[in-house]
Amino acid sequence: MRGVNADGQGMTRPGTGSVFGRLAVPAGVLGAVVGAFSYVGAVDPNEPGHYPACPLLQVTGLYCPGCGGLRSAHAVVHGDFAAALQDNALAVVGYVLFAVVWTVWVIRAARGRPLALDLSPVRLWAAGALVLVFTVVRNLPFGGWLHP
Repeated sequence: MRGVNADGQGMTRPGTGSVFGRLAVPAGVLGAVVGAFSYVGAVDPNEPGHYPACPLLQVTGLYCPGCGGLRSAHAVVHGDFAAALQDNALAVVGYVLFAVVWTVWVIRAARGRPLALDLSPVRLWAAGALVLVFTVVRNLPFGGWLHP
């Protein structure tokens, strides 16, 4: 987009002029995610002492929705998708959802369009309800298959 500065000269807003400029932020986000997954892939969360334990699990003995997420990420990095689903199925769904949203973001950014997410209250409540149901079921006796 072009505007005019105080001298009447044309100027371009950063990140809107070239494809490379528009893809800088999605590339940075991908770099951060790849770095995090690389670290978790290299430093095994299955070995004690590498990461802090879940405080909710330590205090109450209940699994939070994130329990097993690091082990799940470690399994994904090593290509063991069955173990990733066993460790935290909701996290695996989150990884796939991130990949889809990131891909749409890159395509739209390359075309010069903003990423438009429809985060309506209904969708946010539905996502919250899904996380709540996952958390409750994994802590019930019949939900043992969802334990990390």
